[in-house]
Amino acid sequence: MLDIVIEARKASLGPGMDVRRILPFRLKRMVGPFIFMDHAGPVEIQPPLITNMDVLPHPHIGLSTVSYLFGGQVTHRDSLGVEQVIRPGEVNWMTAGSGIAHSERFEDPAVLAGGQLELIQTWVALPEKDEEAAPAFDNYKPEQLPIFTDAGVWMRLIAGDAFGLKNNVKTHSPLFYIHVVLEQGARFGLPREHTERAIYIAKGSVEISGRTYGIGQMLVFTKGIDPVILAKEPATLMLLGGEPLGERFIWWNFVSSRKERIEQAKADWKEGRILLPPTDNQEYIPLPEDKSKPAGNPSPEALS
Repeated sequence: MLDIVIEARKASLGPGMDVRRILPFRLKRMVGPFIFMDHAGPVEIQPPLITNMDVLPHPHIGLSTVSYLFGGQVTHRDSLGVEQVIRPGEVNWMTAGSGIAHSERFEDPAVLAGGQLELIQTWVALPEKDEEAAPAFDNYKPEQLPIFTDAGVWMRLIAGDAFGLKNNVKTHSPLFYIHVVLEQGARFGLPREHTERAIYIAKGSVEISGRTYGIGQMLVFTKGIDPVILAKEPATLMLLGGEPLGERFIWWNFVSSRKERIEQAKADWKEGRILLPPTDNQEYIPLPEDKSKPAGNPSPEALS
């Protein structure tokens, strides 16, 4: 049974940079441990605006940010001293834990001007026992992420386990995250071993039980239901889900099982107790004016 269809909403991260925001949604705040999902691009920006597109240093707690590119490149810098350019097919997995700051810079103007940039960013909430873990960062190359192919089907396991595939991407709770490309007429399914499962349609359209769904829609399915996904045209899908973690509060870039922890994170950022990246510390995003309770949707100032 299809639980719910989530329609992506438009969120603006700056001039020329609009994204499709999928999670959180008021009727479905999380799918397994996934609490946030943005789809940006393809982005095409005129040269005068390119310098305004960088995502300045900003903080996180209580989550892992997961960056995955379809096209282009982004330079990541964080308060651990990591500097990493991420390219298509790679995974940047940053665990904020007790607190980290990072920036995302678009340092190749040709990528933005040429409309090459397209990426998916998700946040994965941490189990309570790991919410205060030491911050960490890992980049995984395409050859570290197993690929499966079949008639009309190409699939890369980004993280977790599904369809008998596993990889070494370090996660903190049971989940799956998969990039799937289908040729027209191809059929596909969902992994059965996870409690919460969803399909996000990044490109093309699919048919399920006689109904057609298209770009920007997330389909969430009840456990035990095994839908047949039929590609009506060439389609790109992101499959994700896992085991639920329980209630989480989210405010701006902070996620926690405790409201008071988010209040502490606000004070820590405002007072400079979360360090800036050592190679990107001349500017940062200030704490937004608090106009909502911690359970409110994240501010669009930061992409991740």
